[in-house]
Amino acid sequence: MVIEQNGLTDMAKKPTTKKNTPKKITTPRKITKGGKVAARRKPVKPKALKATSDELKGFYREMLMMRRFEEKAGQMYGMGLIGGFCHLYIGQEAVVTGIQSTLKTGDTILTSYRDHAHMLACKIDPKVIMAELTGRETGISKGKGGSMHMFSVEHGFYGGHGIVAAQVPIGAGLGFAHKYRGTDNVSVVYFGDGAANQGQIYETFNMAELWNLPVIFVIENNQYAMGTAVRRASSEIELHKRGESFRIPGEAVDGMDVLAVREAAARAVDWCRAGNGPMLLEMNTYRYRGHSMSDPAKYRSKEEVQKMRAEHDPIDQVKQRLLEGNIMSEEEMKAIDKEIKTIVAAAAQFAQDSAEPAPHELYTDILVAE
Repeated sequence: MVIEQNGLTDMAKKPTTKKNTPKKITTPRKITKGGKVAARRKPVKPKALKATSDELKGFYREMLMMRRFEEKAGQMYGMGLIGGFCHLYIGQEAVVTGIQSTLKTGDTILTSYRDHAHMLACKIDPKVIMAELTGRETGISKGKGGSMHMFSVEHGFYGGHGIVAAQVPIGAGLGFAHKYRGTDNVSVVYFGDGAANQGQIYETFNMAELWNLPVIFVIENNQYAMGTAVRRASSEIELHKRGESFRIPGEAVDGMDVLAVREAAARAVDWCRAGNGPMLLEMNTYRYRGHSMSDPAKYRSKEEVQKMRAEHDPIDQVKQRLLEGNIMSEEEMKAIDKEIKTIVAAAAQFAQDSAEPAPHELYTDILVAE
């Protein structure tokens, strides 16, 4: 087997040892004695939502960092410091925070163009993210990727993809790489409710199930895609059922509750690490802002948005748990908020103080056919 992509060529050429012997990729589906495909084993049932005091504090800090970072990005976009498109994650913070808390070194994630918070969840420095948003040479993609095209192999983050659903087959490829290398790592690929209607997703579902790949498909269902309600664009609005015809188990999750997300994600991760193949999670969430900064979001009422913020805000839910459990006081939370605002302000200043890429950078990091 010769594989020429994703850095596997070198691996294919290495002399095999017990440590690096790749798994033989054969038909992985379980067959009964009668020659029929065995029935899928169902994932284990949900557990009670629990978290330690330190975990709740960590979730609060992480989600608040995402919220304040995105608010600053929106402000800088309005000032003309960020060009092109800018898609904010405000309201959806519980999804990536809960899922990321279940992963380990070697696991990989990738998402669409709404990617700022995913990078923060990967513990990437806010300064280099903000510098990238403003197109500066100190940005994580040297100022050439902007908001939608950021990347860090070091942190297991494989993009930031501007083409709707393009990241999904790549995510399956990363899952293949994990399996080929004989690790128990998983690939987590995020996409939205709008992307869930793209054909390449279903080709990917088929391949992921046939090859029993350790991939968690996460549909971040924020209800409106680019501006059309799910019920108007999808004949099957229970998106977690989209994998059923491919024998991929799916589950709907309250994507506004970080503990519900973490619990479902933990079971999905265990499922994949155990070699059971892919799993699909539909995270029912909500974005407070428009699809992008240029979207006035006139397809929904202000009252609807206000109701969601008042009754389901992911940060407020954790804040309430912290207060009711006497884990933190209002004053302590205000201190954390002040600290985070200082970090975000420093990131914004760092970005503005950084130089733009030199003209010669137009000719670097590109593939040219001879």
